[in-house]
Amino acid sequence: MSKWNAGLIPSQEGKVAIVTGANSGLGYFTSKGLAENGAEVVMACRNKAKAEEAVDTLLKDVPGAKLKVMELDLSDLSSVKTFTEQFTKEYKKLDLLINNAGLMAIPYRKTKDGFEMQFGVNHLGHFALSAQLFALLRSTPGARIVIVSSMAHKFGNMDLDNLNWEKNYRKWSAYGRSKLANILFMLELAERVDSKGIELKVLAAHPGYAASNLLEKGAEMNGRPWLIKAGHMVNSIVAQSTEMGALPSLYAATSEEVEQGGYYGPGGFNEMRGHPVRVYPNNKKIGKDSRVKLWERSEELTGVSFLSNANLA
Repeated sequence: MSKWNAGLIPSQEGKVAIVTGANSGLGYFTSKGLAENGAEVVMACRNKAKAEEAVDTLLKDVPGAKLKVMELDLSDLSSVKTFTEQFTKEYKKLDLLINNAGLMAIPYRKTKDGFEMQFGVNHLGHFALSAQLFALLRSTPGARIVIVSSMAHKFGNMDLDNLNWEKNYRKWSAYGRSKLANILFMLELAERVDSKGIELKVLAAHPGYAASNLLEKGAEMNGRPWLIKAGHMVNSIVAQSTEMGALPSLYAATSEEVEQGGYYGPGGFNEMRGHPVRVYPNNKKIGKDSRVKLWERSEELTGVSFLSNANLA
């Protein structure tokens, strides 16, 4: 069986994709893979200037790529609302929503709406984004949502009474919780979509140990520049390239072999590197009760409701 690679991405001509956090790292290479196969990619980024620089770089590699920058700050629910309102005014279809943006192991901070920053950005911001784009997704034949999680979900614990980490904040535990939330959200959304007979694929992916800029951002926010050098050294020895790390997301977004509710990551040792294959989340963490409670709490916190148990519409 041949190993899946970017050269196997089928034509994406005529498709519209949103990639969050598209200006660097995994998001950049996910955008590149989609654009060079014909998709129109909306690069949804907090820093518009950096996103425009990324567009200039990408256009050098993919002349004629159809790219658009739109501002989106996932740490601010009003920004999410503004983004979705603008997008739905300009576009009448959405084939791919790649919930890629994220923060990792940062010092304790809160979002504009008062949520612990990693949970707020990595999960709640994307939950609200998916909800507010859901009508457009369900009306687009063959649409997909891909949620980017992490191997870190395996050490995450979902404590709904302490989502804001008001006490005993631990940055890596908070990251693991946010990534577990990604998996729980994906599985519950896939199940609810199927129960309504909606033709929409919902999937998750993780990059393995990829040389993305997440560690660098965390080191900067922790005020420890020496960690950046250390991270680069470790990455050069252990990590696979960011381009390889983006392959599971591209596989989930474009392959005809993926299955509803599937989770995809590198097929090498401990899922750390390699070409994308189907992998499986930690079964002890993904019970139905946890998924439903997280969904209900996410609706409560974001003020956004969709496919809720109270009104499956």
